[in-house]
Order: sequence, then structure tokens, then C-alpha cells
Amino acid sequence: MSTDITIPQNLLPADGRFGAGPSKVRAEQVQAIVEAADSLLGTSHRQAPVKNLVASVQNGLKEMFNAPEGYEVLLGVGGATAFWDSAAFSLVRNKAQHLSFGEFGSKFAKATDKAPFLAASTIITSEPGSVPVPAAEADVDVYAWPQNETSTGAAAPVKRVAGANDDALMVIDATSGAGGLAVDLAETDVYYFAPQKNFAADGGLWIAFVSPAAIARIEEIAATDRWIPDFLNLKTALDNSLKNQTYNTPALTTLVMLDSQIKWINANGGLAWAAERTAESAAKVQAWAEASDIAAMYVANPEHRSNVISTVDFDDKIDATAIAKALRANGVVDVEPYRKLGRNQLRIATFVAIDPSDVQALLNCIDYVIEQL
Repeated sequence: MSTDITIPQNLLPADGRFGAGPSKVRAEQVQAIVEAADSLLGTSHRQAPVKNLVASVQNGLKEMFNAPEGYEVLLGVGGATAFWDSAAFSLVRNKAQHLSFGEFGSKFAKATDKAPFLAASTIITSEPGSVPVPAAEADVDVYAWPQNETSTGAAAPVKRVAGANDDALMVIDATSGAGGLAVDLAETDVYYFAPQKNFAADGGLWIAFVSPAAIARIEEIAATDRWIPDFLNLKTALDNSLKNQTYNTPALTTLVMLDSQIKWINANGGLAWAAERTAESAAKVQAWAEASDIAAMYVANPEHRSNVISTVDFDDKIDATAIAKALRANGVVDVEPYRKLGRNQLRIATFVAIDPSDVQALLNCIDYVIEQL
């Protein structure tokens, strides 16, 4: 099939970025970097200007998520990948239980399961595109799962596990969900994410809401004889974050973009507004797929469909790879599926920065390309 297709200009979205991460970055965020060039960039992260920026990020997130009393916002360098190792060292006392229903949940599960100082983890799995259910265990002190599985577009409920021990921690990977999906932080003890999805910044940073119980666990484990590298020690991150700084030098442009996005979301109505906006975009994709005779939503259960990542399977007679190539040639990019799934599908991000009208335009472009193919 030829992908030498020119999509009419009137069909194209105003912005053609629909990647599952990094997200589209708004022009206002880039302008914020420009404005920070002479006063902030290239200065010490231990001094007031940068510490004030970190404090703005922390306070803005607490406002957005209506953080319960006693919850703190920690920051660290390394992204969610580094946080998995930090959590294995600093949050799990003896044993973790994981829900693994896609690529990213499985990675944290492997981290705790391989740790030589922890008991073997319980790993509850389900097929990609579905969501398993946690089960209380007497010897588990951390329950962990992704709120949103970026690789498949499946979203899991965020609620405390019924029957779990009173001191068991609920640790939620919200990397692609935070800021775009509704959540009650009181149902979690650790809600962690990176800023390159709904917060439309660059990667390499992790952010975590931690409850008083999680702070107590961090302090408890830090006081034992367990060896923890300083870079991965959440006690190090806690002590620095309470001073509005990170342990080592962060990328200041990432913090500037993150702060700008937080302010934009809060000015428009906070998390409730953001969740409504992503739901509007996701509904457009779902309605389009349900009306199609050659496409279907990959996540079969509507209750488990994400509002920030939509995965659409195509009939075998339609080559999704050809669609993605034709779209890319016209400036509509990053709708390819997660590589390890091996599906004949498109993966469409509907993060907060992506305008719902652009999502509709994308769907119109897909229809046009299919007609031409």
C-alpha cells in the first residue's frame, strides 16, 4: 500500500502531536523558559530562585490534587524508572504485591521481586488490555499498581485494598495518569509520576505525593541497617524536598515547564477540569471506534478504558502501520502502538495539553487516509 498521501489542509489538526510521552508541549511553556533564561537558568539549585520554583511546583500540585493534611510532595532526579528502585529500597519492609497488566507495571514488580533483601513479591497478572484485582495478604506491606498502563490504554481503580493490614502502603504509579485522571489521594500512600505526560514537561524527574504513613515507613527503613544508595534513598529525597530542593542538580527547564503547566491547569479549574477535558477527547475516540466497521477499542471493558491513552485495533484488511506512516508524512505524529504489543493498532494520547478539537481532526484524518489506502 502506498503512503504517499497528501491530507487536505482543512482536515489537519492545529497541532499534530499525539504521542504517549513525551506529550505535546504548549507554546506558553516554551515562552516560560524564554522568560527564565536571564534570571533562573544557569543558576544554583540551592539558592532562593530555584528553591522558590520548586516550592511553587509543590504548592501548585497540593492545590490541584486537594492533598490531604500531612501529605508532602517529594521530587527526585531519574524519572519513574529510578523511583521503582527507590521504592524497593525505601518503602517495602518485607513483601510487595503488584498488579501487572502491561509493560510498566511489570517493571516495578520485577524490581521488588529481584531485591535480595525482600521476600518474593506476589505478582497478580492479567492479559494486556485488561485489569486484575488486588487481594489482601497477611504478609504484604506494600500494594502497588499503575493507575494508567501507558502501553495498553487500560486504567485501574485507585482504592485501598479491602482487608489489607492497617500499616500496608498503597503505592500507585501515576506516570501517565496524574494530572489527567481523577484521583482521591486519601486512597493512596504514595502517588508518583513523571512530568512528561499530562504535565507536558521533559522526563528525568520523578514527583511523589507521600502520606504520613509513607513518611513514617521511609524513616523506619532508613533507621535500619539496610544499605541504600544515597541517590535512591527516599529519606534523602524527603529531607531535600522539605527544603524545596532535590538531592542533585535537576533540569531547570523541566521544572519551569512543569510549573507553567500546573498553573495553567489550576487557572482553568484544577484536576476536575483536566479530567473532564481528557474524558471529552477519549469519548471522541471511543465513539469513532464504536461506529466503525474496521476498528475497535483494544480495551474491551469500558470501565477499564483510559481517558488519557486510547488504543484502537484495526481489522486485518487495514494496515495500521501504513496509516501511521501516512499521518507522519503529513505532520501528524506518534500514534504508533507500543512496540512490544505487536498489535495492528494505533495508540492515541489524549493528555490535557492536547485540544479535544485536534483529537476530532485526527480521527477525520484517519478516515481520509483509510479511504485513500
